[in-house]
Amino acid sequence: QERLVESGGGLGQAGGSLKLSCLASGINIRTVDWYRQAPVKQRELVAAFSPYGGGTRYADSVKGRFIISRDVTKNTAYLQMNNLKPEDTGVYCCHSVIFTAEYWGQGAQVPVSS
Repeated sequence: QERLVESGGGLGQAGGSLKLSCLASGINIRTVDWYRQAPVKQRELVAAFSPYGGGTRYADSVKGRFIISRDVTKNTAYLQMNNLKPEDTGVYCCHSVIFTAEYWGQGAQVPVSS
């Protein structure tokens, strides 16, 4: 059964770091990206791998601070979040689209205090 499970969420502090993990079951980890749902804001794509060439792309709001990575041997994706800001507060979900099927993790809460 296809499944995405996040871990590593928790209270962050401004200027600090957190690392989220996403374990994929039945889903190729190469298709996984990260979204964020902040309070009273639309869900946004935070980080993703480019479909061609192995590059990465980030939302402007996290560029230079967040790093997406993956370990294909563990079928796990990661989101390293550095220099956290209060506006990074939200629920972070890993996500995958394979043909017409879309999958979401349950989400990891990341409140960031100032």
